[in-house]
Amino acid sequence: MKHARLFSILVFALITLYGAVGFYCLPLASFTGPLTRMGKIPEPLFGWTREQPAVNPEYLVNASWQDADMLAIGDSFSMTHLWQSVLIQRGMKVHTETWEAMRDICEDFPEWLHNQGFKGRYVVVEAVEHNFENTLEHSLSCKQTYYHHIRYLPISPPPQRMPLSKTDFSGKLSVGIQTKLNDLKYQQLSSKPDFVSWNMANNVRMNRVKHGCELFSHPRCNDALFLADDHVGDFEENTLNKMQVINQRLKGLKPIWVIVPNKSTAYLHPDKQFWDKAEQRFHAPNILQVLRQKIADKTIDLYPANETHLSTAGYLILGDAIYQSLQPR
Repeated sequence: MKHARLFSILVFALITLYGAVGFYCLPLASFTGPLTRMGKIPEPLFGWTREQPAVNPEYLVNASWQDADMLAIGDSFSMTHLWQSVLIQRGMKVHTETWEAMRDICEDFPEWLHNQGFKGRYVVVEAVEHNFENTLEHSLSCKQTYYHHIRYLPISPPPQRMPLSKTDFSGKLSVGIQTKLNDLKYQQLSSKPDFVSWNMANNVRMNRVKHGCELFSHPRCNDALFLADDHVGDFEENTLNKMQVINQRLKGLKPIWVIVPNKSTAYLHPDKQFWDKAEQRFHAPNILQVLRQKIADKTIDLYPANETHLSTAGYLILGDAIYQSLQPR
């Protein structure tokens, strides 16, 4: 009986201690960026601090099928309508659809597009490098278009300053405790002169970036967060051949291939040749070359350290690159 009572007291004490530590660490479970949330690393260390450009909401509009000069089919890099705002500001009308709605560019796509009332010339095919091959394969095997209409909410301009963090209660008190443990481990690892990278939880990797404090505004600017499963290798020649098949489907239209480099490609593996070859073969905008030049120019937070996506400044650079690719050569 005595031992049972002592055991109960010990369990109660441990639970109380866990709760106290959990509540103490709970403020650390506040995240803004997806990579800080996934990796459970304190947001104040990796949240961007440099103010971003303002975007006029008048340019964050989606033209109708019938009025559009350009159709943009894209992933989450197109859903913000930020790169499109650059073209709209210069007089173009852009209708944007996501891959979730369009599914694929199927064999009957030109006829289907004509039936929507589209009279424009340009079709932007946008995909991030991470998902591009899978997106391409799906389109190649598609015979008939099955459009899934998605009702989108009104688009608001992005914040110029980093918004307040949202506390993550998904793991209750354990999220804050794990974040604190990761913080302590990071302080230990990063203090070593030979620190290069750290594979964290949930597909997040931290890397030391050359001249990082000239490229990022977050407090621990020598290091940045990336997706761990980004492939290091380049696309094969056959990827370009598959793009050519899609081009042949788009008879009477002008396809614009916009392949957005992974964040890790832009900062860590910039020697890939795919973008050069796509530019030479299809006159595709060389997005990697453009972003690398901006990095060389010390553009701050092109991809924020806590993000997988471009910053507002990065999106506007992307839009300008697309617009320039439309100009006569």
